[in-house]
Amino acid sequence: MQWADVLRDQSLQDLPYKIELNEWGQIVMSPASNRHASLQGEVYWILRNRMAGGKVLTECSVETDAGVKVLDVAWCSSEFFQKQGFTTPYPEAPELCVEIVSPSNSDRQLREKMALYFRRGAKECWLVSEEGRVRFFSADGEQERSGLLQDIGSVLTWDA
Repeated sequence: MQWADVLRDQSLQDLPYKIELNEWGQIVMSPASNRHASLQGEVYWILRNRMAGGKVLTECSVETDAGVKVLDVAWCSSEFFQKQGFTTPYPEAPELCVEIVSPSNSDRQLREKMALYFRRGAKECWLVSEEGRVRFFSADGEQERSGLLQDIGSVLTWDA
């Protein structure tokens, strides 16, 4: 299956799952939770308000060596967006790729996804836990802080 097939398939619309394709063109679904949605919104808000010179996207699809992966949140520079526009899926990864960690995600699975994004040109990846803790990664591994957004802390806070 190709990503265009997924987008056209009416039976896959409005499912309470995040849909991706693996390297064999098979659909992989992950259940969504309201906590996940809240964290996704919080990251979007932070990036939208604090990262200049680009666009913030949610549910951003990227073609990787292991199929189409869908980022929870992505930040694309103006240069990236001028080059790629709304190409779906993107053939390159945006500069900042954010995954909200679900209980079903293993550490190995997340590290493999980040490696795929780095191979496609990502500069930084963030992993956000269900508790709102943020881990920052570059192609060199885990970092103490973000290289793209210097003043972000390692814990997201919001009014519940």
